[in-house]
Amino acid sequence: MTTLAAGLDYVDLKFRSRAQIIATGILHDVSGVALVDPGPASTLPALTAELERRGISIADIRTILLTHIHLDHAGATGSLLAQNPSIEVYVHDVGAPHMIDPSKLLASARRLYGDLMESLWGEFRAVPGDRVRTLEGGERISCGGRELEVAYTPGHAVHHVSYLDRASGVAFAGDVAGIRRAPGTYIVPPTPPPDIDVAAWRQSADQILEWRPATLFLTHFGPFQDAAEHMRELMDRLDEWVRIVRALVARPTLTDDERCEEFVRLIRIDLRRHMSEAEAENYERAGRFDYSWYGLKRYVTKVPQP
Repeated sequence: MTTLAAGLDYVDLKFRSRAQIIATGILHDVSGVALVDPGPASTLPALTAELERRGISIADIRTILLTHIHLDHAGATGSLLAQNPSIEVYVHDVGAPHMIDPSKLLASARRLYGDLMESLWGEFRAVPGDRVRTLEGGERISCGGRELEVAYTPGHAVHHVSYLDRASGVAFAGDVAGIRRAPGTYIVPPTPPPDIDVAAWRQSADQILEWRPATLFLTHFGPFQDAAEHMRELMDRLDEWVRIVRALVARPTLTDDERCEEFVRLIRIDLRRHMSEAEAENYERAGRFDYSWYGLKRYVTKVPQP
C-alpha cells in the first residue's frame, strides 16, 4: 500500500491496463472512508479490488470528494451510490446538476469521444440529488478522519475545486496541477474543451501555493513534493501551448485539421526530447493532445491576444 500519511493513501486504477494514468485518493479511519475522484466506471472493478486488498468494502465508503465532474474523475460515482446509497458526494455547485442529471454532460462527451465513450469510461449513472453536497470554495469538510479545506480552483474546468488536508500538508489538486508521471519532472497541462481559462488557471495555481502544501496530489498521477517549481513549470508550459495555438490559428493556409495535427506533432516532439517513446505515449494516454488543441483553440478565439 502506498501511503501519503497515516490514514491517507491512494490507488492506481490501471486505466486501460496502464499504470500511473488515473489515481484515486483514500482517506480512512474507524469512522469510515472517503474517496477523492473515484475515476471512471470502466475502472470500478480495479478500484473495488484495490479497496478490498486494504480491507475496505464499498459499504465502508461514507464520502466521495470530486475535484470536478469529468468522466475520468467522477464517472464511477453513481455506480458506487447504487451499491451504497448512504454515500455523500461533494462537488462544486456548477457541476452538481450534471451529477444528478448527466444527460448534457454525456452528450458533450460523446461529441469529443465518439464511439470510444463506452470502452473508455463505462456507464455514467446519475447520483440521487439528496446525496449531493454543493461547494463554492472556502468550506471545511470532516471526512475519513480528516479536516479538509476547500478552494475554488477553475481554469481546467469552471466547476473545479481542490482540497487541502492541513495536518499532512497534502493538497488534492485534481487537474489544475496538470499531468506528471513519477519519477519525471515533465508536466503537461490538460486542456480539453469547453472551460479552459488560462487567467483563472493562473489564479488557481496561486491559490494552491498560498496553502503552502508539502505535497501536491494529482489524479494524473500521484504525489509530488516540489509544489512551487511544479506549478511554475506547469504554467510556463501552458503559456507556451497558448503561443503555439495562437500562431497556428493565425496561419490562413492551414485547415483546422492541419492545425490540430501540427499542434500534436510539436507537442510530441517536445515530449520525446525529455523522455522515452513509451513514456511519451503514456503521457498522451493520460491527456490526449488533440483534445488539448480543441480546448485551447476555443480559448484563444474567445480571449484576445494581450
